[in-house]
Amino acid sequence: MIYWQLFLAFLLPGVLGFGGGPASIPLVEHEVVDRYEWVTVDKFSEILAIGNSLPGPIATKLAGYIGYEVGGVLGAMVAIFANIAPTLILMIVLLSILLKYKDSPKVKRLTLYIRPAIAVLLGIMAYEFFATSYVGIGLWQTIFIAVCSWFLMEKLKVHPAFVIVVAFVYGGFFLA
Repeated sequence: MIYWQLFLAFLLPGVLGFGGGPASIPLVEHEVVDRYEWVTVDKFSEILAIGNSLPGPIATKLAGYIGYEVGGVLGAMVAIFANIAPTLILMIVLLSILLKYKDSPKVKRLTLYIRPAIAVLLGIMAYEFFATSYVGIGLWQTIFIAVCSWFLMEKLKVHPAFVIVVAFVYGGFFLA
């Protein structure tokens, strides 16, 4: 019975928490504090503080922690699955619709119109990153890191994750 309650407690915030993790925090709090009384308000605020200090989506961290506290490892798995199930199901449904109509001229035209918008958004993001790093570390360091990154990824075909690690190490040794 506890696993079913965990499933319901985290399914509802997953369905109704439109806007991501921060929007679902009050919903999770209502379920685990008021409805099921698994934790107190003070304990929930501590869990929330711990969750916010870790990387990743807050809703799944809350689900994992509270699920583990209430039902052990299986409880954590049930709570996390319940939290991500609505998004997972919706993505599968939308993907199946997209695959069904992928050869439609309207869908092809739509994707053709979306590509420039995505390119502009990525360009703006890259410019903002460049401007921020320029202010933080200076022009020559920024150019050096950008050129080295481009060379590693484009010419030597190094995976971007490794380039990021190399940039972190460079920053740790030469820019700290």
